[in-house]
Amino acid sequence: MAHEDIPVLETERLVLHGPAPEDYPKFAGMFGSRHSRFMGGPLTEYETWMLYAAEIGHWRIRGFGMWVIADKKTGDSLGMTGGWFPEGYPTPELAWMIWPSAQGRGAGLEATMAARRWLYETQGWEGAVSFLDPKNYKATDLARRLGAQLDEGVKAPDSREVVFRHPSRDEVDAADAAANALLRPQIEKERQ
Repeated sequence: MAHEDIPVLETERLVLHGPAPEDYPKFAGMFGSRHSRFMGGPLTEYETWMLYAAEIGHWRIRGFGMWVIADKKTGDSLGMTGGWFPEGYPTPELAWMIWPSAQGRGAGLEATMAARRWLYETQGWEGAVSFLDPKNYKATDLARRLGAQLDEGVKAPDSREVVFRHPSRDEVDAADAAANALLRPQIEKERQ
């Protein structure tokens, strides 16, 4: 069961909820494998457990954090998305990770748009950045589909990463409309 203080968001196909014990196995599978190589992994069991605990604690410390992305029909965990702002970061980050088995369905795009909107509307974010390894083409492609652009004026916490700047709060409606146009064919395909 997720912590009751973490808001639940819903989109057409997804439910975003706080990290819960039953979501940990997929998180551990991701961070214990090569799929986490762009996020500092693979990690040991202990490091993975500590990172998952940090995901939960981040909500308590900052008032925002990462949600688990779940399929609305099946309840299956598909990944995580949300805000991340550990000590030492120059600015809060809009982050995501999609489990390998869930990639290619548009869940990351759909969920991250909802998370970004919540951060803008309830946390007062005027904009957002994402720190990404430039070799992580799936993540940089998703950033672009979200309307983010490379911003060389901000230094990422990890020297191997680049910074993508998302549309501001005033610009997000147009960016979301464009992203939804990209997402609509996948949603219609799943309805058939």
